[in-house]
Amino acid sequence: MALAMLLTVVIGFAPSYFLRTHFGAAALSPLLHVHGALFTAWMVLFLVQALLVAGQRTSLHRRLGVVGGVMAVAMPLLGAVVAISAARRGVTAPGDPPPLVALAIPLGDLVVFSTLVGTGLALRRHREVHKRLMLLATIGLLPPAIGRIPLLGAPLAYFGLTDLFVGACLAYDRVTEGRFSRAFLWGGLFVVASQPLRLAIANTPYWLAFAGWLTRA
Repeated sequence: MALAMLLTVVIGFAPSYFLRTHFGAAALSPLLHVHGALFTAWMVLFLVQALLVAGQRTSLHRRLGVVGGVMAVAMPLLGAVVAISAARRGVTAPGDPPPLVALAIPLGDLVVFSTLVGTGLALRRHREVHKRLMLLATIGLLPPAIGRIPLLGAPLAYFGLTDLFVGACLAYDRVTEGRFSRAFLWGGLFVVASQPLRLAIANTPYWLAFAGWLTRA
């Protein structure tokens, strides 16, 4: 799953970030460079952490977990600044609704990530719960990458493919454990339910007023 997620991010952001000079994309601001580097580093760290556990190197895994905890705090803060800045400039991904409405999508991703990763870190002594919540938290970051893959730029498409990752988690538990773990079941439900909820909220006058305030601040 770590490899699949990292590959998804590389494919999605290749034209605008990883291979932007090859694709002739516009230059990025320092803020976007830091944003891209930080979120990419999280995906790489997630893969490294999974490999360390598989290799029984749990002491190094725990030490790197401190780095991951710091990153998990910085990522939502930086992600929110980038999302609000893009909405202020009227920038949206292809297929997304207008900027103030679309702002609910990335901010919702960050809420999902923060909730799951915070719970996962708090329950780090419960290994089976911890690793499942950290995986779901990282899956929750995938919509922006998936949405940049050609033909997948509409919310229905990139949310639907994100949900396939969640479904794979549930299928894994069902096949290997003969049941669904509560971490995957309730955490996965949280990821999936957040998607239509944020789209519904995004079209209310209350959200539009709040998003307008955020972009004016």
